[in-house]
Amino acid sequence: MPVTRMAVFISGRGSNFMAIHREAEKGAIRGEIALVVSDDPQAPGLAYAREKGIEAAVFAKGKGEARADYFERVSSFLDEKKIDLIVLAGFMKVLSPNIVKKYRHRILNIHPALLPSFPGTHAQKQAIDYGVKWTGCTVHFVDEGVDTGPIILQQAVPVLEGDTEESLSERILEQEHRIFPEAVRLFCEGRLEVQGRRVRIKP
Repeated sequence: MPVTRMAVFISGRGSNFMAIHREAEKGAIRGEIALVVSDDPQAPGLAYAREKGIEAAVFAKGKGEARADYFERVSSFLDEKKIDLIVLAGFMKVLSPNIVKKYRHRILNIHPALLPSFPGTHAQKQAIDYGVKWTGCTVHFVDEGVDTGPIILQQAVPVLEGDTEESLSERILEQEHRIFPEAVRLFCEGRLEVQGRRVRIKP
């Protein structure tokens, strides 16, 4: 089985990117992070990528540029680099339908809640405000909706008395760093099979 070439998309510090990279370096993931893409030239994760010798590319959205045109530029670049899998690790732009269609079931995202609960932004604050006792994180395939794609892995995290958005986010992030590399590993081993809304993990 050939090694999966990954492009990791980030907008900030890229801690999930770092967690995946550490596992790949150890040989736990049969994949190579060939490229890191960011929409922000100041994203701290870019410095880590360059330090590790990973190609880093910045795609700033042009003033008045349509979302479809922006992602067409990104998509053409991914073609040049022969990318097999897109990993969204804190990328803050919603992908356009054209790139989602092109990479159907080849885009992974992590969300800091137990989907379908609390999609969108500030999921941790949503959980606290709603008063749930448990929340968590979800790795899923990306479709044309926002946080609506087929679910691969989930991990529950308790909401503690006195939790703030920051304290809850920190504990959820610890679990993200565990299940996101695991989902990438399963993809790279060819063990994820999408059946409608369900993702079957093959033995």
